Amino acid sequence: MFVDRTIVTFIAGRGGNGCVSFRREKFIQRGGPNGGDGGNGSDIILVSKKGNNSLIYFKYRNIIRSKHGENGKGRNKNGKKGKEEILFVPVGTVVKTFPDEKLMFDLSDDNMRLVIAKGGQGGWGNTHFKSSVNQAPRIAIKGKPGEEIKVILELKLIAFAGLVGFPNAGKSTLISKISEAKPKIADYPFTTLSPNLGVVYMGYESLVVADIPGIIEGAHKGDGMGIDFLKHIERNRVLIFLIDISDCTKNTPVETFKVLQNELKSYKTDFLNKKYFVVGNKNDLVTEMHRKEADKLREYCNKRDIAYVEISALNNDNLSVFKNKLFEFYNEE
Repeated sequence: MFVDRTIVTFIAGRGGNGCVSFRREKFIQRGGPNGGDGGNGSDIILVSKKGNNSLIYFKYRNIIRSKHGENGKGRNKNGKKGKEEILFVPVGTVVKTFPDEKLMFDLSDDNMRLVIAKGGQGGWGNTHFKSSVNQAPRIAIKGKPGEEIKVILELKLIAFAGLVGFPNAGKSTLISKISEAKPKIADYPFTTLSPNLGVVYMGYESLVVADIPGIIEGAHKGDGMGIDFLKHIERNRVLIFLIDISDCTKNTPVETFKVLQNELKSYKTDFLNKKYFVVGNKNDLVTEMHRKEADKLREYCNKRDIAYVEISALNNDNLSVFKNKLFEFYNEE
């Protein structure tokens, strides 16, 4: 199951209490204080790790507690510190305040660490309170509670390029052909219900492409599923507009491209400042009746200096040209 947003409460461990104790040994009268300190409570630490692309672990653990510190003991024995609670999250996870959603931290690289909740400090034992005027202190300090915080964890997938297109444009087929990804493929809309990542290789180079679930007109307002997944495009450095040039029943290919651009711009104005190119897919299904409209998309892109490639992902037609264009953008970075 793909989970890219969840609300979690983190409660760090309480510090152990300090101990009130006195030396009790044969032949030693009026032994002084020897109460040990309590151990610190354990911290809760988030660590970003590659290879994990979901926050599903936190979906079913919406309250996470860490270990308390042990109480101090006699003979100046300090309590043990609580063991750190280390939790792994996908690279690209952002931590936001709840409920106002202000950014706290962005775990955008591998092996980044964030102490999300710090354990409470252990209390002092009575040894600390001995003085010339108080030889037998009978006081100790209780351990302090650990930090408690409620946050929003949100995943924004990190991929070099993102495939953007209407449902059934052929995104899943394309990513399955250019990488080892195995997304669900069928001839009905919204086959893809969560983003898929695929690693694309060319020689000794490789990059990651994300298959973003189908965006429809009105996605930026919450229509369809688009608004749930538009955020994953934010980290893409290149956008690939994949357009079905064989289907002109509702929109022409040029109109489809304009709708997709408008949805991205309406969601976040700087989306179209990213580098992008256009891919006309399903050229094997283009009829003579629709060829003119398909050619208009090429002309539209050429006039605006937008790179354009025409392919058939299903039949592997021009996929090498597509990959060459993709790695051209990659090497420009």
